Amino acid sequence: MKNLHRTTDLPQMLFTLMFILLMIVACIWIVQPFILGFAWASMVVIATWPLMLRVQRLLWNRRSLAVIVMTLLLLLLFIIPTTLLVNSLIDNSAPVIAWATQGHMEMPKLLWLNDVPAIGDKLFSSYHKLIAGGGSAVMAKLQPYVGRTTGFFVAQAGHFGRLMIHLGVMLLFSALLFWRGEQAAQGIRHFAFRMAGRRGDATVLLAGQAIRAVALGVVVTALVQGVLGGIGLALSGIPYATLLTVLMILCCLVQIGPLIVLVPAIVWLYWSGDTTWGTVLLIWSCVVGTLDNVLRPVLIRMGADLPMILILSGVIGGLVAFGLIGLFIGPVVLAVSYRLVSVWMHEAPAPSDDPASVVDILSDHDDEHLPS
Repeated sequence: MKNLHRTTDLPQMLFTLMFILLMIVACIWIVQPFILGFAWASMVVIATWPLMLRVQRLLWNRRSLAVIVMTLLLLLLFIIPTTLLVNSLIDNSAPVIAWATQGHMEMPKLLWLNDVPAIGDKLFSSYHKLIAGGGSAVMAKLQPYVGRTTGFFVAQAGHFGRLMIHLGVMLLFSALLFWRGEQAAQGIRHFAFRMAGRRGDATVLLAGQAIRAVALGVVVTALVQGVLGGIGLALSGIPYATLLTVLMILCCLVQIGPLIVLVPAIVWLYWSGDTTWGTVLLIWSCVVGTLDNVLRPVLIRMGADLPMILILSGVIGGLVAFGLIGLFIGPVVLAVSYRLVSVWMHEAPAPSDDPASVVDILSDHDDEHLPS
């Protein structure tokens, strides 16, 4: 009886809660510069963990040698190309920004429309009527927005120093996670189990699967398609091949594909009279454009495709929120949330599809309003 009537010390509870919140805020404030780098490293390690285990088995089960090899692979295959790509993007983007912001945009003449059989004259006259009716005015109104958009995307790449810091932090944390990956995973699973029991542990495993599916099935496929398409553009002599390569990678990330960049390049080559390289780029584009149908299922393994709107929102929202790193973090965060919500929804019992039960419910409802 004494325990039942014991009063709760409310001030003590409030001060305890305030202290815990203060410690949480202080910890987040202290580790804030490392959060993005650690998140990036976590995704890289989760995606490449099976490869690290294979490398370890090949190196006489020596974890130290495997960590050194994986760190060097990240440095050679990921960090150095990313740094060179961003540096080239910054160097080559100045003419594009100048053209987009200095008011030189105008509607093209499209004189080749006259050469189209049967309907060429009508297409040419209709197009120039559109220009005379305000096409140039429309371009003049769009020009400031094009300049701002171009400047925004280049400004994201222009934070070169911040990007280098995040890359360095990512490399450091990746090496540490490769070295102590089992202990880190066990600690996270234990914390999740303490929070929500077996469901929390299952949530951690599901999040890891979603991270690996997005990182390998979406990001790696986009990088492979974009780089291969960029090689084709560079060999064909297309100007601004580096900028077009970055654009192709973005298009592949949002599941549009590389052909939206490669097809205009092919048309430009044929239009300029370079039919040889136009044919070569056409064949190469067919290979690059269909590569995702082969590569993505292999990387995802189980074909766990995610909705295109999810990837699109993750890429654009991540780019706006976190810069270039958001291209990788945004889709993964949304994918994990999507998978968790989907599993949670399917855990609940589904409504009955039995027509008899529906009729019974309606009959019971109608009986309440029948006159006695």
